[in-house]
Amino acid sequence: METFCAFLLLAAGSTLTSAQNPTGSLLYPYGTSQGDRKNDKIDDGSSAEISISVPFTFYTKPYHSLYVNNNGVVSFGVRVSQYTPNPFPLDGGSPFVAPYWADVDTRKGGDVFWRQSQDPSLLRRCTEDINRYFPRVPFTAVWAFVATWDRVAYYGSTSSKVNTFQAVLTTNRQISFIMLNYAGIQWTTGTASGGSASTGLGGTPAQAGFDSGDKINYYNIPSSRTPGIINIASTTNVGVPGKWVFQVDEFVVPAPTESVECAL
Repeated sequence: METFCAFLLLAAGSTLTSAQNPTGSLLYPYGTSQGDRKNDKIDDGSSAEISISVPFTFYTKPYHSLYVNNNGVVSFGVRVSQYTPNPFPLDGGSPFVAPYWADVDTRKGGDVFWRQSQDPSLLRRCTEDINRYFPRVPFTAVWAFVATWDRVAYYGSTSSKVNTFQAVLTTNRQISFIMLNYAGIQWTTGTASGGSASTGLGGTPAQAGFDSGDKINYYNIPSSRTPGIINIASTTNVGVPGKWVFQVDEFVVPAPTESVECAL
């Protein structure tokens, strides 16, 4: 962790209103019209194990399957039913990507969508994004996985607050990237994690980032497990508020980025 974080210069922007950063503005296309599947509306549920057609290398280890978990996690090798997040690195050594690990309850509202794809238009967008943010890395996407938590509610909710966020995994068979996209974040905590039923705040707030499972390569997005995570849609490491992008096939020192200043 110390090695990784010592070289990562974060960029953070001003808070945006929903009108200035409308839901879906940063998100890759998703939903049943895109051929997505949906997780069942089960508390702390997960998808079945999903076999992927192209191995995804996550810190030198290739994975051939994954799970999409309702509580804001894409995991390798194990389902994640835990609803109160722990900081990375995890003691159990489970590798996963957490765009927003918290107590999601789709029975109260929202859906969890996912698909793997080799659609040319999707791969072209992945390629363009990675080439823009990592211009020194030769990359042409051959596969992508898109998981989207669409307007999901929190456990114990008595409000209309919902969150929308997304994880995109992409690879050229050798180099792998994850992109975390955020839009419309309104709550941080379910009631079983100590939060308020009426506000979705308090208790142990959401965790965001990734954990390779080796206790060496992991990253906690700033403000994880603090009240400030409510503003994740206005932070970034690539100069675009609401977007975080990492190369994850092996240890790579990310190129520093300048701070983002948003004109409101």
